[in-house]
Amino acid sequence: MKAFLVLLLGALLCVDSGSSLQCYSCKSQLSNTNCQTVKTCGTNEMCKTDVIRVVGLFSIISKGCDAACDASYQDFNVGNRNISCCSSDLCNVNAAGSVRSSYGLAGGIAAGVLWTILNSKF
Repeated sequence: MKAFLVLLLGALLCVDSGSSLQCYSCKSQLSNTNCQTVKTCGTNEMCKTDVIRVVGLFSIISKGCDAACDASYQDFNVGNRNISCCSSDLCNVNAAGSVRSSYGLAGGIAAGVLWTILNSKF
C-alpha cells in the first residue's frame, strides 16, 4: 500500500497543472517605470499595452490582461494612441514596443537630409 501511495504522489507531482500568463499591469501612468506590477491573467486573456502620446508633452500608459485585446493605432493632430497585444509572459514590459510615430519618422528623415547637406564637400 505504501508503494502505491508513493507512486501516486510521484504521478501527481509530474502532472503539469498549467501555468497562467503573467503581464505587467498599471493604470494611467506617466512613466513606464511605474508599470512594473506583475499580474496573473485569467484563462484566454493576453497582455495589453495602451499608450496615449501627447506630442511634446507626455505619455499615458496603461497595461494589463485583456480577453478581447484589439491591436490598433490612431494618429491625431496632437498625438497618437497605440494599443498592442502579446501572449508570452511579461511581454508587455516596454510601453514603446510597437508604437509608430509619423513625427518620429519625419524627424529622422529631416535629420538625415540635414546631415547630408551639412557634411557634403563642395
